[in-house]
Formats: sequence, C-alpha cells, structure tokens
Amino acid sequence: MTQVDSLPQSQKGLPMTYTVEKIGGTSMTAFDAVLDNIFLRPQNPYNRVFVVSAYGGITDSLLECKKTGKPGVYKLIAKRDDSWDEALEYVKNRMLLTNEHLFIDPLNRLRADKFICSRIDEAKTCISNILETCQYGQFSLRRYLPQVREFLSSIGEAHSAFNTALKLKTVGINARFVDLSGWDNQTPRTLDETITDVFKDIDVTTELPIVTGYAYCKEGLMGTYDRGYSEMTFSRIASLTNADLAIIHKEYHLSSADPRVVGTDKVFPIGRTNYDVADQLASLGMEAIHPNAAAGLRESDIEIQIKNTFEPEHKGTLISSDYQPETNKVEIIAGKEKVFALHLFDQAMVGQVDNVGYELMEIISDAQVSLIGKEMNANSITYYLGGSTENLNKLLYKAEKRYPKASIKGRMVALISVIGSQIDTNKALAKGVLSLMNNDVTPVALHASMRNVNVQFVVSDQDYQNAIRALHHEFCEESAATQLKTEQVA
Repeated sequence: MTQVDSLPQSQKGLPMTYTVEKIGGTSMTAFDAVLDNIFLRPQNPYNRVFVVSAYGGITDSLLECKKTGKPGVYKLIAKRDDSWDEALEYVKNRMLLTNEHLFIDPLNRLRADKFICSRIDEAKTCISNILETCQYGQFSLRRYLPQVREFLSSIGEAHSAFNTALKLKTVGINARFVDLSGWDNQTPRTLDETITDVFKDIDVTTELPIVTGYAYCKEGLMGTYDRGYSEMTFSRIASLTNADLAIIHKEYHLSSADPRVVGTDKVFPIGRTNYDVADQLASLGMEAIHPNAAAGLRESDIEIQIKNTFEPEHKGTLISSDYQPETNKVEIIAGKEKVFALHLFDQAMVGQVDNVGYELMEIISDAQVSLIGKEMNANSITYYLGGSTENLNKLLYKAEKRYPKASIKGRMVALISVIGSQIDTNKALAKGVLSLMNNDVTPVALHASMRNVNVQFVVSDQDYQNAIRALHHEFCEESAATQLKTEQVA
C-alpha cells in the first residue's frame, strides 16, 4: 500500500501528476457533466483524490440558507421548533429523488437509498433523544447544539461521496468511498491524524478515493471554519499527501466579475493570480477558497487551479505564491451586498478607541455575525458585518445598551473591491470614484491597502450592481480593449 509520506516517491516515473481535487455542490448536482468532464476525461483516471461537497442546496436545508438565513433542520432545532422532523424528512426525500435521477439500475438505487435512509433515521433518533433529555432542567440544549450542527452537516457530503463512488464503480473505475465523517467513531482525533490514518492504506495509483468534504475531528470543523469546512479537508489532504497540484471544480470560471451582474459576454477568466488576491476574495465571502485552506496550500507551496466544470478544455485560473505581474493590473471586481455597517460615534472616545473596540468585538462575537472589515478614527468606529437580520438587530440593541451616550447607527451597504496582484492604489481610487460618480453612484467610504492589492468602495446597498458594472467597465473592459488595440498595432 502507498504510504502518505512516501506518495511523492510513488509518483516518480509516472506520466501523470498527483492531484487533489474538490468538486463544488452546484457542480455535483450536474453529475452527468461531472462524470464526462472530470472523472472520465483522462485515459488514466487514477493518481487523483476527489473531495466532494453535498449536492446543491442540501447543506442549506440541513443547517440554514447561507444567503438568506432561512432556517434549515439545525436552526429549527435550535429554536425548539417541532417542525424540525418534517424538515429532515423533506431533506431525505430530496436525497432519494437525487438517487432516482442518478441510478438507473434498481440494485444500485436500492444500495444508495439504504445508505442515506440509514443515516437520516439515525440522525433523527439521536436528535429526538437529545431533545427529550433536555426537557430536564439539568441538561441544556445549547450545550449539545455544536455537536448537532457537526453531524447534520456531515450527512450531505456522505450522501454525495457514497453515490459518486458507487456510480464510478458501475463504469469500471476502482473508486473507494472514504468516509471521514466519523459516523461510527466515538474517539475524535485531530484533522491531520484522521487524514493520515485513512490515507496510509490507500494506493492512489490503482484506486480513486472519493472523500467526504466533512471530516470529524477534535477541532470541530463547523465550529472552527463554519461552511468552509470542505475546503479545509481538501487543503489538508493536498498538503499531507504532498499533491503536485490542488484543483477546484466550480460551475463558473474565476472571472473578472460576477457574470450574473455584468453579463457573461463582458467578463473573462483571470488566468493567473496569487494568494494575496485569493485572500481578498475570501474576505468578501467569495468562494474561491477559504482563507485558512489557502494558507495551508500556500505554506506547502502547492498551486491551486480553479476550473469550470462545464468547460474542461479551458485551463481556468492558476493561483500561486510567486506570481507577480510585470505591470500594474486590476484582475477582478468583487463585492458583497447586504453588509451591515455598524457605526459608533462618541466624542468622549478620544484616546479610548482600542478599549471600545475590544468591547464591541466581544459583543460582535457573541451575536454570531461575521466581521468583514472595520475602520476607525479618533472618536468613531465602523464595523462591516454579515449575518441574519435577527442577529444583526440583536447586536445593534446590545451596542446601544452598552453605550447609551454614544450615537450608534446601522445601515445596509455594499462593499466593492478593485483587486489585483499589483495595482496602483492611488490611481485606482481616483479612477474608481470618478467612474462611480459618472454612473450616479456616490461612495459612502473609501479604503486603500498599503500592500497595493486592493481598493475598496463602500456604496449604498441599492447601488451594488450599478457600481460593479461601472467599475468593471472602467478597469477591466476598457483595459482589455486598450490591450487588444496595442497588440493589433504591434
């Protein structure tokens, strides 16, 4: 068997590089394309490891909608809403419907159905027992919620990974279902120990591991990385098994802007960039790769290739540590709408900003909202936050109660960043403001990075799409047109 620490030696003399690859949830839902464009595309299907996400929308139904905050099974349990079992039954039926579409052969369909029904039924029994126990005053539901969230999240990835391995076996590939969810494991280990132990018995030259995006470990992936847990699993597998390349398959290219906002005919793939750009995208919640996952790959000097599932011939975007463009260049216009700007002003805060900031951060942490950015001066602090309306309103109430003499306001804004591996931030600020003003968008605030990687514009939430289009036209479309004319002249 191939040992984890000897994987690089096992690659010597082989025509293929060893890759660890992750397939996103939306892509997994279009499984026919995934099968043709990813799994069956190379003549030799091995020397690869695949980490798969749950099918699109399943994790939202199990936990809560990532975009809208609509309660899933977990949120209903946390609220002690008795309809949680109906919600779990709904998820089960969705999973069975997926199985029906995926498996024509009745025997394989039966295997797939039996597997996921067993998981769902065990989860239902476990949750019911916890809720019954917590009817007694000595037991608090809040204490058990992190564990409930962990094992609920694992169900979606186990479903897709089991199905994928079973489907690949039907087409002659020696696929292996690698379940890191710890469903029957009572003793958690660290994430690295879990991965190392599993892969010591896997020979990637003769079998194709299909790994669950969720991994049960001491750290608690959901508690530590929340919905970025599958990327952490992917990152650690690549680092620990010394992958030559890490690949992420998505339903779209990593493009110069969101094609749904700007238009598919106006955006274009970035091509090459570095980890600084990936970090900026992650801070806005864009799913290039989780910042902690990127950090691990960066330390291991492993490049990331982001590919479009539906355009397998296209090389996509390569993210590396050492990429540096020869000239200043804006690569992407990225943004986040529905951002809550919490602004606190207090004339008596002069010289006490750090103390106030520390206390506010404790309130923000307790409110279970995400910190996207902040700015401050002598007597005011503004935090840019993401989260559900309920949690944000609670946060505003607590802040007003804690600082009754301060002027505290909250408003919805959008953050838009002009990002590149190397940009002239002064020119980007000037050109960006002029472009926005010419398109009837008045910036609320401006921020520039000393690292010359990004410039950020804060605008009213309703101006989000108009601002994205204006900045993309200014920095990307005009730049591409100018470069094309230069090449034609040359």
